[in-house]
Amino acid sequence: MTYAALLEPSKGVQMQPDAVTIGVVDDEAEIREMVAEYLSRHGFSVVQADSSANFRRILETRRIDLALLDINMPGQNGLSLARYLREQTDIGIIMLTAAAESDDRIAGLELGADDYMGKPFNPRELLARIRSVLRRRSAKFMRTTTAAPGRNHRSFASYLLDLDARELRRQDGTVVTLTAMEFDLLQAFALNPLKVLRRDQLLELAHNREEEPFERSIDIRIARLRRKIEVDPAKPQIIKTVRGAGYIFVPDGSEQN
Repeated sequence: MTYAALLEPSKGVQMQPDAVTIGVVDDEAEIREMVAEYLSRHGFSVVQADSSANFRRILETRRIDLALLDINMPGQNGLSLARYLREQTDIGIIMLTAAAESDDRIAGLELGADDYMGKPFNPRELLARIRSVLRRRSAKFMRTTTAAPGRNHRSFASYLLDLDARELRRQDGTVVTLTAMEFDLLQAFALNPLKVLRRDQLLELAHNREEEPFERSIDIRIARLRRKIEVDPAKPQIIKTVRGAGYIFVPDGSEQN
C-alpha cells in the first residue's frame, strides 16, 4: 500500500487556532505531499522542504510551530537538523524514522525531539501525535488558560517551576530551556514529591497516552533533565533512582535515601 492510499476523505475538519504551521521535511516527494494534503484537510498550514538546508532557509522568513523531520536525508540529516532546531528555536519536533531503527529513535529523543513516528505510518496517528505535541508545547492548545503570576508554582532546590507559563526558572530568573515532554515529566515529578514512581506511571502522567512510546524514553528524558537541573548529573540529588522500583523526586535535593 502506498502512502497516498492511506489518505481518507476529510470528515469533521477541525480548524486549529492561530493558523498553526507545520513544516514537513523529507526528501521523498510522495510522503511530503501526502502529509501536506492530509494536514491541510485538518486545518493546518503546511510548508514543505526536501532538505534540511531548504528548511533552514524557510525558517528565516516563516514561523513554524512544529516540524516533521525525516532522519535519512542527503546532506544534513534529520538528526543534525533536530539538534540545530532545539538549540536555536522552540518549535515542536517529531522525527520520522524507519520502523526498525531503534538507535535513530533513541538519538532523536536524546536531541530533544518531542515524539517520533516509525515509517510507514498511519496519517490519523500522525495527526493525533501532532495535536498532542502542540497541546503540550503551548498554553493556547490546553484547556486551562494562563493564570496570574504566582498562582501555580512549585519550588524545588534552586528552581521555580511555573506550571501555568510552563517555564522552569533559576533563582536569578533565567529560564531553563525544556522540551515539552521534559516539562511534562518534571511537572509529573513536582506534583508527586517524595513518592516512588514507576516508569509506567511516569509514562501515563507525562505522556498522557496509554501506549508506551518507547521503552527507554523515560530514562532518556530523565537523563536529559538531570543534566539541566542537577549539580552533578552523575550523582543526582533531585531525581533519584530507586533500584528495581523507579524514580523519586526530592524537592530540596537532600542526601536522603
